[in-house]
Amino acid sequence: MIERFFSQLVALPTESTQQAVGYPSVFLLVSLGALVPVVPTGAVVSSAAVVAFHQTHPLALLFVFLVASCAAFLGDVALYWLGRRGVGSRSGSRWLAALRRHAPPDRLEQAQLRLRENGVTVLVLSRLVPAGRIPVMLACLLGDWPLRRFARGDVTACLAWSATYMLIGIAGGSLFPEPWEGVLAAVVLTVVLSAAPALWRWLRGSGSGSGSEGRPT
Repeated sequence: MIERFFSQLVALPTESTQQAVGYPSVFLLVSLGALVPVVPTGAVVSSAAVVAFHQTHPLALLFVFLVASCAAFLGDVALYWLGRRGVGSRSGSRWLAALRRHAPPDRLEQAQLRLRENGVTVLVLSRLVPAGRIPVMLACLLGDWPLRRFARGDVTACLAWSATYMLIGIAGGSLFPEPWEGVLAAVVLTVVLSAAPALWRWLRGSGSGSGSEGRPT
């Protein structure tokens, strides 16, 4: 009964409707998520990959990959451009302030150090690490990276990011016969991956706090 309820709840329309609505939706959500880092864009890409996996069109997965990559890149470049305007302004900007709110001082310091040591490689890896994109982007802004240099590194980062979440979606689509089951599995997995770093930092902080309390003074 539960299975029938979920299958009816997420029953998919025809393939032509999926493509007409799905690709623009993926582009809009991913680009918006790049500008406003609260939208779970990884889950969007994985879910779209599950749906494309079950379609008969041979290029459906490729189209999702290209749309997601382009949207992520354009969103990143737009956010970086807005951030550079804030860095160059005496009063800053709300976009730069938003970046600072999502980049704690300790993580920003780590990002700046790694950026000096490894350059563009850190920019590529930052998109694959949950909540790692904003501190590195802010480090690039404070390091006075020109937009062109950031964009060159961000192309590879967005392609790698899209491919990673596409693989999660393909795995979900291949493991479950029904598209809604694959979508549910992909969403759960991406949420777990996104929450894992914050949970790990919380556990480390709790462990170090309890350890310091147990030491004799």
